[in-house]
Amino acid sequence: MTVKKVDVLLVGSGVMSATLATLIHELDPSMQMMMVERLPSIAAESTDAWNNAGTGHAGYCELNYTPMDDAGNISINRALAINASFEVSLQLWASLVEKNALPTPAKFINKTPHLSFVWGKDNVEFLRQRYLMLKMHPLFKDMEFSEDTAQLTEWMPLMMQQRDSAVKVAATRVSYGSDVDFGSLTRELVKHLQKSASFQLNINTEVTHLKRLANGHWLVNIKDRITKKLQKVEASFVFLGAGGGALKLLQKSGIPESQGYGGFPVSGQWLVCNNPDIIKQHNSKVYGKAAIGAPPMSVPHLDTRIINGKPALLFGPYAGFTTKFLKKGSYLDLFKSVKPSNLKSLFGAGRHNIDLTRYLIGEALQKHSSRVTTLREFYPLAADADWHLESAGKRVQIIKKCDEKGGKLEFGTEIVASKDGTIAALLGASPGASVSVQAMIHVIERCFADQIKTEQWHSRIKALIPSYGESLVDNSELLARVRSRTLQVLNLG
Repeated sequence: MTVKKVDVLLVGSGVMSATLATLIHELDPSMQMMMVERLPSIAAESTDAWNNAGTGHAGYCELNYTPMDDAGNISINRALAINASFEVSLQLWASLVEKNALPTPAKFINKTPHLSFVWGKDNVEFLRQRYLMLKMHPLFKDMEFSEDTAQLTEWMPLMMQQRDSAVKVAATRVSYGSDVDFGSLTRELVKHLQKSASFQLNINTEVTHLKRLANGHWLVNIKDRITKKLQKVEASFVFLGAGGGALKLLQKSGIPESQGYGGFPVSGQWLVCNNPDIIKQHNSKVYGKAAIGAPPMSVPHLDTRIINGKPALLFGPYAGFTTKFLKKGSYLDLFKSVKPSNLKSLFGAGRHNIDLTRYLIGEALQKHSSRVTTLREFYPLAADADWHLESAGKRVQIIKKCDEKGGKLEFGTEIVASKDGTIAALLGASPGASVSVQAMIHVIERCFADQIKTEQWHSRIKALIPSYGESLVDNSELLARVRSRTLQVLNLG
């Protein structure tokens, strides 16, 4: 069997792999890359528009990014970091639009105001304090706050219809929030890559085995799921961007850095509106506070989406428990991920998250009428018949070693890379796709450390992302300059 040699092998065709491939191609078009995808179409798992929040997570409306401790202190550091990371994504997309590597922005990103909405005296006060803290920072200087019924009705008319006037409500709003169809974005990125002779896409193809060679490269066995034909690929660098499938492949790699990692799968479901008259009355993303005991990715929101160019209205997500790691995966995924090296982590995390598991199972067993009752907290006039349930994607949360508890469950994303930088994997979920560019820059800095220090690579990445190497959190002048450009180029202003 002949061995095909490539510089970069990307496993999975989601937004992470497509973003990394795009960055590498822009930095060095001569690098030979192969992308393999086990499904017959690309971006069909968590990246697909129906399978993620599509929010363009910027920290504008997600209240879980500004937690309050028992003493009433609100931390805004995570919101600042996520907002700055999303600005990095916007910069790359704007550059690619200008280079005609991406189509007109409306094909993948659309202006959609981001709102946080709460009710009850304590929650209103929390939102006010959050607003006052965020408003002081240049990243959030354009945020608005209101308790005024007339103002709130203008911002979210559907939600204010026949609302109980005796209950205090408040909202914050950022007008230039966005809705991102990450499925469309990813397909456009890959379409552009396919125009290059240095890039090859193999769909219906899965990785069956991988091992490190004496020369530091990786020998990867791949199989065509239709023809059953086997092929060997020798890659200088391997990126495991297979969403819920990344953990299994990371374990197969055998690198010491993979020890102790496990996964906790969480499924999601949306209530999707059937009524066009209702859909056109709402044009924003309105996030509330998560229920007590709910995981962060279950923050309820009434969400305007533009999917494949068509408007949609979703509410949720409703979390649930599953043993699948992928939407089109196997119910044995969780059990097959259990290894001697992560048993301690899994048992430790499981022992400390029994209430979460109970909550997820309860969510999965809800009746349609119960889900609509929750929706009425956002949209009081919601009728059962106007909504139906759709499955969303799977989110495999990270379980890792913890000296104190044996193992801990983390809600976020993490890059795991070998010491020599020849293989890297992205584990975890939210904020995920929204910070894909910053995440993949980290991969490049860790795994292409020598190249990124060269004048050629550094100047090229600065041309794509003008803020590269500088802090948008600390440099207000730089922020104003790059934000003005991206809002204009992407038609978000």
